Amino acid sequence: MDSALLVKEYRAGVMECAHYGHICITDEHGQVAYSVGNPHFRAFTRSSAKPFQAIPGIRAGMDHHYNLEAHEIAIMASSHRSEPEHIQVLEHLARKIGLGEECLVCAPSYPLNEESRNNWLREQGEKRRILHNCSGKHLGILGYSQMKKLDLDTYAEPGHPVQREILETLAGLAGIKENEIQLGTDGCGFPVFSLPLSALSNAYLKLACPDLIEDESTRIAVKTITSAMNQHPLMVGGTNRVDSVLLEDDNIVAKGGFKGVFGFALKKERLGITFKVLDGSEEEWASIAQSILKQLNYSNPKTIARLAEVFPADIRNDAGTLVGRMDSEFVLHS
Repeated sequence: MDSALLVKEYRAGVMECAHYGHICITDEHGQVAYSVGNPHFRAFTRSSAKPFQAIPGIRAGMDHHYNLEAHEIAIMASSHRSEPEHIQVLEHLARKIGLGEECLVCAPSYPLNEESRNNWLREQGEKRRILHNCSGKHLGILGYSQMKKLDLDTYAEPGHPVQREILETLAGLAGIKENEIQLGTDGCGFPVFSLPLSALSNAYLKLACPDLIEDESTRIAVKTITSAMNQHPLMVGGTNRVDSVLLEDDNIVAKGGFKGVFGFALKKERLGITFKVLDGSEEEWASIAQSILKQLNYSNPKTIARLAEVFPADIRNDAGTLVGRMDSEFVLHS
């Protein structure tokens, strides 16, 4: 099935950019309820998999083993921007686990948040592994591996027992077999998962509706992780990040991933939602999420208004002058 037009950008009334992609929304029965384009389009999860990657460790009790607090659990599922509060939590988490950042396989980086990066360069100057936006995930997996007395040097390898457990967990929640998930290598060095959007939507639905999960220990772990994400939305993304804004709404679980993939789910409505912008852009995420929520007649208009406030449709140049606008173009099909 062909991709669909999701968003257009206009400058001086002339279309400048068109962003195509796919949207899938599944219900509590695992069926596609609404879609745009191909609901079964295969996409790499990238960082949208992070809540699932945190499940095995929390399921095994590492939160109690290391006496983790909610904000530390939230940052294990994060793509943080290395704002000061992120760095503070990450360093505290590393001390609790008892491992230095030299154990991380993710590359030394600068903060992704512009203000934080400028301040870091002004005051510190050096790249650090803990500043990588995936460092919270890595610390979580390292902590779990250490708790289980597993090899730490190979913790990022697909054959490592924890990575195998992550794959098994994701496949189970997505309702597909492990061999239906194709593995690649993510930017941070971890395995990354390619699967149909419909399967990822079903997995996201279970994050929002853990009563659909048969295994009690997995169900409890999901509740712990998603509760932490909703309690500390800034830890999951950062200032003016779409997933952090959506997580301010206790009815929503959300996490974005690199190259245009995004997942979220609605608890009361019992819907799992994923979309992929094919050109890999994330500037359109807020517009797409707003349109989806509007078309679903979402019951909390404050969340839609919050998205519009933080991510206005107006396009402005570097001086702040209004030069165009962004409009969503799709209609959900049942």
